[in-house]
Amino acid sequence: MIDLRAFSLLLLLLQSPFFAASQSLAQNFVHCLTLKTNIPIPFSKTFFTPKNSSFTSVLNSTAMNFRYLLPSVKKPVIIFTPVTYSHVQAAVICTKQLGIHLRVRSGGHDYEGVSFASEIDYPFIILDLSKIREVAIDIKDESAWVDAGVTTGEFYYKIAEKSKVHGFPAGIFTSLGIGGHITGGAYGGMLRKYGLGADNVLDARIIDVNGEILDRKSMGEDLFWAIRGGGGGSFGVILAWKVKLVRVPEIVTYFAVTKTIETNEDVKLFNTWQHVVDKLDENLLIKATMVSTNASIIYEGLFLGKSNELLGIMGRNFSEFGLRNKDCLEVSWIQSVVYLGSYPIGTSVEVLLEAKSLIRTYFKAKSDYVKEPIPENAVQEMWKRLKAGNNAAILVTPYGGKMSKISESEIPFPHRKGTIYMVQYFTSWQDGESSEEMHMNWIRNMYKYMTPYVSKNPRTAYVNYRDFDLGMNRNGNGIRVDDGNCWGYKYFKGNFDRLMKIKSKVDPDNFFRHEQSIPPISI
Repeated sequence: MIDLRAFSLLLLLLQSPFFAASQSLAQNFVHCLTLKTNIPIPFSKTFFTPKNSSFTSVLNSTAMNFRYLLPSVKKPVIIFTPVTYSHVQAAVICTKQLGIHLRVRSGGHDYEGVSFASEIDYPFIILDLSKIREVAIDIKDESAWVDAGVTTGEFYYKIAEKSKVHGFPAGIFTSLGIGGHITGGAYGGMLRKYGLGADNVLDARIIDVNGEILDRKSMGEDLFWAIRGGGGGSFGVILAWKVKLVRVPEIVTYFAVTKTIETNEDVKLFNTWQHVVDKLDENLLIKATMVSTNASIIYEGLFLGKSNELLGIMGRNFSEFGLRNKDCLEVSWIQSVVYLGSYPIGTSVEVLLEAKSLIRTYFKAKSDYVKEPIPENAVQEMWKRLKAGNNAAILVTPYGGKMSKISESEIPFPHRKGTIYMVQYFTSWQDGESSEEMHMNWIRNMYKYMTPYVSKNPRTAYVNYRDFDLGMNRNGNGIRVDDGNCWGYKYFKGNFDRLMKIKSKVDPDNFFRHEQSIPPISI
């Protein structure tokens, strides 16, 4: 049954002459939604237009990059937060029927705001999946179904509630919506042992361009291949993933050691790190974060085992680091998730249920993959440039282990064998547009400087760190697919060609699109 009272109130609200065209669109959308689902829609809690007092707070609720919330950025005419799969189906059918552009948001962490802003289509609607958040864990089968709106931290917590010896190898930041996160690959603290989140997907539920719910069998292996790392927003609406849980010890070891970036010894230590970090025991990950604010580098490690074993490995393979027993903290895997997620030592694991991002600001990021150790003189210059930055950081994540054992065409994510580590350049500010040019110049100059020392032909990048500097589709057009330097080849290498072919089959009219969505070949 339709909630007639809520429906009537909503229609009255939408009858204002102000923004008449968009309000008429909203009325038509509401009417269509009520016809396309048999499950009542609580419109007062799920349907928001700029006339609603809560519209801005809902729009801003999960957005990570404030650059795409500035007044100069066009806002959606409607935000719809469905509570059932049927509501999502209705939204897809109605937006297509009414000719409205659709953006899909599960967590809002996308770096260039493609899930909640649009530079190529207006008007547009946000389909916010934050209320689609069921989790069903089967420890006996070592698998789980997890809805798109569930955050990674919430998922990890629910796994730990069921088992002390199971986990899932996805992102370090715990406020990521898992729906979009896995579409880009999803790397985290266990990637050297178990690969990416996308490497551990068994099945999925997706709504296609016709509003049908498909699983792995009904979507076919081509589409199932494409959605596991081919980027979000191109092939349909991810409703849920079925994933394979992985084994973790009851006790793991975490450490975080801060060094300076001032002396030749610091450079030599990082240089040694470069030469060994991808060759260490696959149970061990040591990532490095260089920050401009206090000219320091933080080496943060997770070892899937106890500290005495870790110290033995470090003594044999990386003694220069000087890791000591007092640096090591033996904790449960779920507690290590909290610490790797940048929460202070002693923070309760309950914080994972808050689903709050620790980074919500104005920022710009870029990424690279390193295949040969960077020369020491170049490291010195890199650090010199970093220290000249304002609130800047360089985050370095090692590969090797399981990542080198998976073919680069197994899923669309291609950055495998031969990659030593991934680099993320990051700069942030608090004062909106007034500081943007300075920060953009810094990061673009740093990226340019690094050109000789990173991957080539193409120079590759990570799709979950979307970067519009690499190029955009304009109104669904403007991409030169024969150009090996276009953004698609940077993210996916040769897999981009297969992605475009699959897109041409499942969404030839390019209904699911954004500035860097996979284009059908006909475009």
